[in-house]
Amino acid sequence: MLFDTHLHVIDRNRLNYPWLPDVPDLDRDSLYEHYARDALRCGITNVLHMEVDVATDAIERETTFIKEIAARPESLVRGAIAACRPEEKGFPAYLERCLADPFVKGFRRVLHVAPDDTSERPLFRENVARLADTRLTFDLCVFPHQFERILDLVDLNPDVRFILDHCANPPIKSGMSAVWHRGITEFSRRPNVTAKISGVIAYGDLETWSVESLRPYIEHTIESFGWDRVVWGSDWPVCTLGGGLTPWVAATHALTSGCSEDERDKLYQGNAKRIWAVE
Repeated sequence: MLFDTHLHVIDRNRLNYPWLPDVPDLDRDSLYEHYARDALRCGITNVLHMEVDVATDAIERETTFIKEIAARPESLVRGAIAACRPEEKGFPAYLERCLADPFVKGFRRVLHVAPDDTSERPLFRENVARLADTRLTFDLCVFPHQFERILDLVDLNPDVRFILDHCANPPIKSGMSAVWHRGITEFSRRPNVTAKISGVIAYGDLETWSVESLRPYIEHTIESFGWDRVVWGSDWPVCTLGGGLTPWVAATHALTSGCSEDERDKLYQGNAKRIWAVE
């Protein structure tokens, strides 16, 4: 069974997504019910919703919306990784509200769409440090050219638990990158970082990717981090660009077919249940 740590729900009738019109292939509603049919067929039993970079004034409304989905009968949603803006003065009060809400499991600030120096700003660093020794994680969604800056952020916060999204966005379509390969190794040397095996079918050739084209990236990530520091995610609906949820689940099973049952269980669900305290 699979614990999906990276579902995006897009409902343009409920929330405003400023970036969406600039990505025509995703500029549509991607609703929970669209996802759930395939998720149940694929053996997904638990889901965390990942924030979708909504307008800043809609951040808390997004969490409320996802709570409504979680309250539906037989919903798979167990919590939310909420959006945040650590570069803003209102973050401490927002953090306190989220700490009081067990549905919020962590935060993400999408950094690959922000100015590269965002993570170096004093207020940003000060606010991320507030997560130290809390139950909340902080997802890192970055591109390889940002690795050095983000490694500095991680090193400044050894008591914050970071989740590295999408195997750190490897440039699969253009071939193995020394910067990416070395960066994964460096991130793995930080014990407070966990890697998320998610969404990579959207980074290869969307029409011709294969299990073997993904293998070097998945294997290097898992070998670097070890089986106790990897989790799985779909990155739905972004994964639909590379074929959808079912092909990605099938590729996951193929890529891990030679692994032990214990290793697969850690990646598929065990580590996620431990990290985010989900039964």
